[in-house]
Amino acid sequence: MHKFDTRRDFDGQARLILISGLAVVVGALSTVTAWVLLRAIHFFSNLFFFQKFSTGFTSPAGHALGIWVIVVPVLGGLVIGLIARYGTEQIRGHGIPEAIEAILFKKSLMSPKVAVLKPLASAIAIGSGGPFGAEGPIIMTGGAVGSLLAQHFHLSAAERKTLLVAGAVAGMTAVFGTPVAALLLAVELLLFELRPRSLAPVAIACVIAGFLRPALIDSGPLFPLQSAALPPSALLSCLIAGLLCGALAWLLSTSLYRVEDLFHRLPCHWMWWPAIGGLAVGIGGYFQPRALGVGYDVIADLLHNHIAAGALLALLAVKAVIWLLALGSGTSGGVLAPLLMLGAGLGALLGPYLPGSEPAIWPLVFMAATLGGMMRAPIMAVAFAFELTHDVNALLPVMAASAVAYAFTVTTMHRSILTEKIARRGYHIYREYGIDPMERHSVAEVMTPAPLGIDAGARLADVLASHFGETQRHRAFPVTRDGALVGMLDRSTLLRHLPGNGDLTAGELFGVNMPVVALADETCRALATRLAVHELERLPVVSDAKTLRLIGVVSRSDLVKPALNLDGEELQRQTVRRLWPLQRQR
Repeated sequence: MHKFDTRRDFDGQARLILISGLAVVVGALSTVTAWVLLRAIHFFSNLFFFQKFSTGFTSPAGHALGIWVIVVPVLGGLVIGLIARYGTEQIRGHGIPEAIEAILFKKSLMSPKVAVLKPLASAIAIGSGGPFGAEGPIIMTGGAVGSLLAQHFHLSAAERKTLLVAGAVAGMTAVFGTPVAALLLAVELLLFELRPRSLAPVAIACVIAGFLRPALIDSGPLFPLQSAALPPSALLSCLIAGLLCGALAWLLSTSLYRVEDLFHRLPCHWMWWPAIGGLAVGIGGYFQPRALGVGYDVIADLLHNHIAAGALLALLAVKAVIWLLALGSGTSGGVLAPLLMLGAGLGALLGPYLPGSEPAIWPLVFMAATLGGMMRAPIMAVAFAFELTHDVNALLPVMAASAVAYAFTVTTMHRSILTEKIARRGYHIYREYGIDPMERHSVAEVMTPAPLGIDAGARLADVLASHFGETQRHRAFPVTRDGALVGMLDRSTLLRHLPGNGDLTAGELFGVNMPVVALADETCRALATRLAVHELERLPVVSDAKTLRLIGVVSRSDLVKPALNLDGEELQRQTVRRLWPLQRQR
């Protein structure tokens, strides 16, 4: 009879319910945090530009400060520099790179200072006119909320990562109303795995944020839009749009880090850099007031082609320059909203000249493609564009342009705008991932069956001669009694007990403690972890943990066997035979 196979499609998820329950709490807390951040941005915007205490939305472009508007971003930069120096440096930057760094290199540990000071600094930066989005700060802040909750419950690093990402993307959902795009952002940028243990809790946190958002922030799409379907001739335009957006992503990313290098050459402490960047923001805002702040109202006008070409060109030029200078100065703010504006602006400028009968769709296509190419997250960009607008007709052209922009930046850029910052801190991130070959293969497939063993009744002196002499074949041998494992015996253990105890049997060297073993249906990855943790070279394989019946032995060298399949799949190219009707007649 065929033995019942107990192996799973996925790893066992004993704590999945617990982590999912905590994800509900994290999703709710991150939504509240996002609401607080948005209100704080409005508060500081009203305070800086209109000298009033209010949390209602007012565009900075309507200020009456005249030339004094130049001073406002400088004051904001000075405050941010002080917070960064005397609070925590972690408030500096986009937000997403810092979250990735915490996940991969800091065991997903974040401090309470980040949870408090990051949204405060970001609210001051954006409220004083900084040309940033709120998504980067809320991703960092929501991540800090998840990390702190995980630390409170003494969870593992992997579980902390899940809750950190859950908080981050729940915050993004609350700001934009895009739960699917936020989940895809987690998959493409933050989780670095695709497992039920992380995917389910993160999805639950996004769902919670999506349901709570209408009660606290707003309901419906942020930029409602309805365009007509494109004809087949527009496919060429999608290709052109993707290439142009990829080039724009390359230009912006390259320029940003050149600006950052220039700031590093300044003969002053980095605490003053945000104020210098703020000076550039103030000058740009004086000539183009609509370039100040988040600019969601400007994005809406771009998507509906409500801005004349001449005014649009000047606005985009100023927005790009002040964004690069402000972000390069190390202040606190997100990259999504500026990318959306710049991409949509490029589409509004070029849309009328592209083949296709629907010019109104191109700002959205360019906006999504720029985002997908810049962040190397094309699937997220497609879902993001749809959830922001609910425009079904735009799905196909957005997908085409985003895929082309993604391919362009992957081909031409070593790293994205997010990972370049982390690389400059000495960390390399490899973002390609697939199923680990050692996950796909079980211990039974690589072990040596019917291994050479030692009978528990054998005398130590005889064992030394038979197994550990000049012809010794292995580092350690399983010791068995009536087919059941007793332990693993190596040369050092044997020689430690042998002097004066030659008549002692091999079985007497082991107590009643459970030996370290492997099971046949375990994955090679689990086995590799156990070998590393216990610093072992070989492990006995038993039929089950109760009887300990020995069925094989597996060693470190056996773990390279799954790589042979990978070599065959990835590197070996086979010649395809022609179909017989097409073969030449001889």
